Amino acid sequence: MKINDLALQRSKYKHLSDDEWRWFLQQVEGRERTADKLPLFASIEDWWYPVRLSCEQCSSELTARYKAQIVNGKCPNDKCLDLTGGYGVDTYFLSELFDHTDYVEQNAELCRIATHNFADKPIAIHNCTAEEFLTNHQSTNPSIHQYSLIFLDPARRDSHGGKVFRLEDCTPNVVELLPALLSHLSPDGHILLKLSPMLDLTQAVKELSSIHRTSSLCPFSWDIHVVAVKNEVKEVLLCTTGQCTKYEGKITSIDLAEPEKAFTFTKEEECGSSSILLKGEMEGAYLYEPNAAILKAGAYKLIAERFNLHKLDINTHLYVSGTLVENFPGRIFEAQLYKGGMEVGSQANVLVRNYPLTAEQLKKKLRLKDGGSTYVIGCRVNSKPTIFIAKRVN
Repeated sequence: MKINDLALQRSKYKHLSDDEWRWFLQQVEGRERTADKLPLFASIEDWWYPVRLSCEQCSSELTARYKAQIVNGKCPNDKCLDLTGGYGVDTYFLSELFDHTDYVEQNAELCRIATHNFADKPIAIHNCTAEEFLTNHQSTNPSIHQYSLIFLDPARRDSHGGKVFRLEDCTPNVVELLPALLSHLSPDGHILLKLSPMLDLTQAVKELSSIHRTSSLCPFSWDIHVVAVKNEVKEVLLCTTGQCTKYEGKITSIDLAEPEKAFTFTKEEECGSSSILLKGEMEGAYLYEPNAAILKAGAYKLIAERFNLHKLDINTHLYVSGTLVENFPGRIFEAQLYKGGMEVGSQANVLVRNYPLTAEQLKKKLRLKDGGSTYVIGCRVNSKPTIFIAKRVN
């Protein structure tokens, strides 16, 4: 039964108080809304669910398992600290790697739910802010609170509930907290940050790398993971360590629907690569669009170099080849140049990339309706507005 239908049947549950009724509806809705997103939790009979917003904002099981995967084997397995516990999805999967985990959350209700859900786990619940936890534990017993992993997922909403993306606008401010995090980190421990998919990666890394370790002039160096699911970027993860030389500033773009096509590179490799622009007109060929994770990561030239493709234009992130390239991390189309009078049909999926018209305007110009298996792709080729008619290959 759907939650909206159930909510209308209050009269059948007169034995429940109003608070019990609201809690009952919250549990039914939580399980209903997150069954696909969090299948393991849905299989646990007495699992508790928080309010809708917490369910919507939490990590999926797929992305939480990926976080555990990227730190597995890199950290000693003694202690983990999650300073922004929330619903506890990331806490749950990260904690499986450690002997003890501290979950920190300022929302008392989320702490109550976590206390129930983690009752049989080596997870300690702390109802306070990240700043309070770091201050109190530093002052009371600084020698024993050294963590192998410290994880933060700063809240990305302001006091009015609006979304924010810059590091300094999130809560807690991780740039300001970095020195305190390092003081709680074991020498071979790691810091893992989950940040907004809308984040400006270059600016964020610049801000975070500007903070030096108190023990030396060695700046923080960060590895970046841009994580997508089915071509939608879900998370940006940044990793660093207490050691100066541990990380090399690698960038990994991965779509968890196709993890075997992960693309790893460095900013230096991207800057040093030289993609070859297409010369002349393209009559018929294969057209390639990198997945959302690669585009977010900024591998615009290197992707062409590694797969031996030609780039259509310096500002058009579409690529071509005369023969099919297998295992490309993105969509592949078999395309031909559109010329006036060419039959397109009445339906098509219209895409524009670096094109003077919007998709809606181009669709109206060609008198098309949405749908079908044909794609109309408007873009610039060597600065010239160009249209391709295409079919998906993969």
